[in-house]
Amino acid sequence: MSRVGKKPIPIPEGVKVKIEGNVIEARGPQGKLTKEIPPCCQAVLQDNQILIKRLREDKQSRALHGTTRSLIFNLVKGVSEGFEKILEIVGTGYRAKMENGVLSLELGFSHPVKFVPPQEVRIELLNPTTIRVFGCDKQKVGEVAARIRDLKKPEPYKGKGIRYRGETIRRKIGKRALGTGKGV
Repeated sequence: MSRVGKKPIPIPEGVKVKIEGNVIEARGPQGKLTKEIPPCCQAVLQDNQILIKRLREDKQSRALHGTTRSLIFNLVKGVSEGFEKILEIVGTGYRAKMENGVLSLELGFSHPVKFVPPQEVRIELLNPTTIRVFGCDKQKVGEVAARIRDLKKPEPYKGKGIRYRGETIRRKIGKRALGTGKGV
């Protein structure tokens, strides 16, 4: 039995869960999400908790048991609390601003880079160099944050670019630190 898969998922206050066949729907203060679970697993609502049970004992069913439980846990957590990613912009003159729901980034290019977020994900600026990406779907929040980071990845020499909060960038030493190269 999967250690992760056999743990029950508690349903917090203010969250309503409905199970119809292989489709789970959760509604909460942050929004509404649905998830289809694989046919090898079954979700059961019991004592204000969700239990995930395996219907077969083959290798694929065992592999999907814990994964299914984690996906449903993230579904319930997303509609109750939501998920967020914080991005930091590092570099002289690099900044961001919101214009009519469109994120406009100045990243050292000859033009500002525009980013239109999907409807399910919200973006707000904590300051001109800090971006907060949040929403109820963990996968979409992570995907939008990764797409913003890909606009200007941190480079290893000066560390300029967009990075996640708390991310460490491995720095390289430049040519001047190696010396003149004469007589070597």
